[in-house]
Order: sequence, then structure tokens, then C-alpha cells
Amino acid sequence: MQDTIVRFLTEVENDRRFSTHTVAAYRNDLSQFRTYLCEPPAADRLAPLANWDTMTADHLSRYLLHLRGREYAASTVARKTAAIKSFCGYLFARQLSSVDPKLILVSPRVEKFVPRALTVVEVVRLMEAPRADDSTRQRPEALRDQAMLELLYATGMRVSELISLDLTDVSGEAVHVRAHQPKRDRRIPLSGRCRGALAEYLAGPRRAVPTDGQPSLFVNHRGQRLTRQGFWLILKARARQVGIEGVTPHTLRHTCAAHALQRGAAIDDVQRMLGHVSQSTTRVYRHVPGDPGADRDGDGPVPGTVDAVAGPVAVVVAPSPALTGAIVFADEIDPEETAI
Repeated sequence: MQDTIVRFLTEVENDRRFSTHTVAAYRNDLSQFRTYLCEPPAADRLAPLANWDTMTADHLSRYLLHLRGREYAASTVARKTAAIKSFCGYLFARQLSSVDPKLILVSPRVEKFVPRALTVVEVVRLMEAPRADDSTRQRPEALRDQAMLELLYATGMRVSELISLDLTDVSGEAVHVRAHQPKRDRRIPLSGRCRGALAEYLAGPRRAVPTDGQPSLFVNHRGQRLTRQGFWLILKARARQVGIEGVTPHTLRHTCAAHALQRGAAIDDVQRMLGHVSQSTTRVYRHVPGDPGADRDGDGPVPGTVDAVAGPVAVVVAPSPALTGAIVFADEIDPEETAI
């Protein structure tokens, strides 16, 4: 049974171009489904399955009730139901099962998700947080953190894409974002503020950290690629520093998209910038409450406009040779304190 799940996941990843994150979620959902069918709770009075061809409509109905009884959020049940419906449709189309999931499975109604975006005032405060203190504004971690925050807001990229960036992905005026699926790779122009923050980071801390050939754009004090957890600790500390609550790694992505649309950017441009497959995913940002400051002109941070997806950005920044005398990124010496 597991082999069939593996074949299905390979198809949706390669042929349907599902993202790595979606495939991982489907893998977990279908493994949970298979475990239930192989060892159903005694109260459900179902015979354990050994093959998919013995699955019945009752198995699907009982499992859906089982999910609802677990007190999952409606959105989680909807995702798990979608994974099972897609997989069982795969089985039915290949005559590996006689159960047509379209006749049985109905996804629960999910309230429309409206992303939370920061106001322009909050964005400015967050962007300036790393260098707000004169005594620490020139520290390596301050320059790096400001470059990361500016880059996230200017491009709307995912944190996983941010930490995957290499030095060769950045040119003087654009960044080449490498997505989990090659067809979602994109080239995004950078705002003047973002270019300035990156240039200062690259000319100083990044060049001085001994990396032993590490190509990563953003590194920790050991010269290793920054991790998602490391960035999350940094973001929480910087937001707390300026009194902004509820900021998550995805908040700047939401904020970039919402502000770009409020400034009049075309929906298809924002879709390409974010790397969305479907425009319906991008349209949700139209429902974010408007921020009067997002329409203003001035010197504040502005999300970049989007070029059509192009080829890789020309290599203009190359890794420098390892230098002696490591510059310490103090925030990662003690992750609990982040030394800010």
C-alpha cells in the first residue's frame, strides 16, 4: 500500500508540479490515512485493509468522521480531505480501487483566510530595528539582519527561498529566486533601499566571515548557511525590539503583496513575484484592509515591481577567500537571547 502512495506522490510532484511543501503535507496525510485503514479503531468496526482494492466507501466515510472527531481545525481537515480525495481519484482512475471519491468525500467549508499585513509605519520600524542603537548599528548581525528584512519585504519571497540564496543569485539590481520547483524560479528587481542594505552587508560582514567556500548569501557566525530556525529567532527578537506583536516568517511576504496591490500593482505581476501557480491564491491579498500609508510616495521601503521571469542573474558577487579572525554574529552565540 505504501508503494502506491509513493508512486502517487512522485506523479503529483513531477507531473502536476506540486510544491515540495505540498508533497510533504500529502505524504503525512496519506501515511496517517493508511495507518488508520491498516489498524482501524475497534469502535469503528472496520476490517483492517491489506490492499487498496478492498477499500470501500464506508472506509472513506468513517475516516472523515474520525478526522472530525480529532478536533482538527477546519482548514486542516479540508487539506487532509483534499489529499485523500486526490489519491483515491488516482486509484479509481487506474482501477486500483472501485471507490469513486467524488461521490463520497466533501471538503468542509473553510472560512476565507485574510492574511495579516503590517502597516507602513510598522514596516519602517522593523526595517530600522537592527540599526536603531548607535552602539550596535555597525555590528555584523545588524547589517545582515537589515539586509534580510529589506530583501523579504522588497521581494515577497518565502523564508525557505531567502535562506537558500547563494552569493551568485544577487546582481546589482535584482535577485534570482530559486524555488523548490524550477518552473517557479523568478527574477525580481530590488528597491534602492534593499540594494543599499545588501551592498553594505556584502562589502563588510559577509566578506569578512571565514566560510571555507560556503556559497550562501546569509550565514551564521560559523560561516554556515543560516537556517529557518535561526531566521525565526532573529525575526522574533527584532520585532520584539520595536514592540510589534504577532510577526511570523510569512508576515513580510503577506505585507509585500498587500502593499504592492494597494499601490496599484497588477495582480499578475504580484502573482509572478510571489511565485504563485494560481492567481486565486494571490487574490486573497485584495482583502487585506487598506493602509493609507501604502499609497504614499517617499523614501520608505517599497516592494519591488516585478519583471517577467528571466534566466539566472549574472554573477557579479563571488565568494571571497576565507579570512582569518572570524567576525562573530553575536545573535547566534546564545539563540535564546539573540544578543540584540
